[in-house]
Amino acid sequence: MTDITMEVTLTGRHVTLEPLSQEHHDELCEATRDGELWKLWYTIVPSPEDMRANIERRLELQRESSMVPWAVRDHASGKVVGMTTYMNIDTKSQRVEIGSTWYARSVQRTPLNTDCKLLLLTHAFETLHCIAVEFRTSFFNLQSRKAIERLGAKQDGVLRNHMRMPDGTLRDTCVYSILPGEWPAVKKHLQFKMGA
Repeated sequence: MTDITMEVTLTGRHVTLEPLSQEHHDELCEATRDGELWKLWYTIVPSPEDMRANIERRLELQRESSMVPWAVRDHASGKVVGMTTYMNIDTKSQRVEIGSTWYARSVQRTPLNTDCKLLLLTHAFETLHCIAVEFRTSFFNLQSRKAIERLGAKQDGVLRNHMRMPDGTLRDTCVYSILPGEWPAVKKHLQFKMGA
């Protein structure tokens, strides 16, 4: 059984997922300025001022074997345009959540997200042999919810008052998952979308 927490570079048609490091700091600051993403109230995206601490937090969680973080590099521009992770890793059951994902506004609603998810899901199911891959997002993050549903994930439920946001509000969290038996159809769907 392959270790979920092992660092790996994943390369697709539109993106490369590079193991996150502080060397990505400046490009990530530029990416988060594209759309001033940290101002969105229903999600948590680091501001340029908080980026170094955010990267370090993710790397610390990686050292604790509960997260594998990546910087997302867009092939078209050659730039780092966001971050994504495996998080809430359960190594005993081989279960992960794909989350803490954000992209610069200019690459949102492009094939980039589909390519990222295809890479992460293929690795999770075909290399790591996960029993489930989970996605979570705010009830009010309709764009994220629609994107998760377009992947083919099914909603498991809503965790009410699940977490406190930085501004003090309580977030209801929608939980979705994909199971191994669903993966072949989801994979075919994502590959079809990539070819369209």
